[in-house]
Amino acid sequence: MAEIVLGVTGSIAAYKACELTRLFVKAGHGVHVVMTKAGTEFVTPLTFKTLSRNTVATGLFDNPEVWTPGHISLAVLADVVVIAPCTANVIAKLANGIADDMLTSTCLATSAPLMVAPAMNTGMWENEATQANVAILRERGVRFVESGVGDLACGTEGKGRMAEPLEIFDAVETLLA
Repeated sequence: MAEIVLGVTGSIAAYKACELTRLFVKAGHGVHVVMTKAGTEFVTPLTFKTLSRNTVATGLFDNPEVWTPGHISLAVLADVVVIAPCTANVIAKLANGIADDMLTSTCLATSAPLMVAPAMNTGMWENEATQANVAILRERGVRFVESGVGDLACGTEGKGRMAEPLEIFDAVETLLA
């Protein structure tokens, strides 16, 4: 079984990451959740600690369980890094090599494959800057689980819904096979 680092960013779709965590654990994978500060506004770290049975990283300066700095230990541990949900902000940081939090630092330091499940308002998804950042990441080998079309939390309808947890799970299983 694999060691999965699951990044959870500041999107209402963070609640779906709870089910994704459960699916990974049920399949026998180790799940190590890294949350952005904004992600913790939607779901608490305690929820992910309970579901994953592992501590949850939320800050660059958290006390690591081992002597290795946290972002390095998770970067080395990961067989795959999955960011679900992934906001336009985090996509932009990844595309530009910005490592200013635990999640983006882990992504920059790892050699594991990176899979992203975007979640955002349609206007943000369709914005030229977001699409350019996605193109950069695809060019670098980042895999995307495409956003769905439907009702969005902002009250509009369109592309930007995070893929369903089972779809993301299946994509990760295929990648690991």
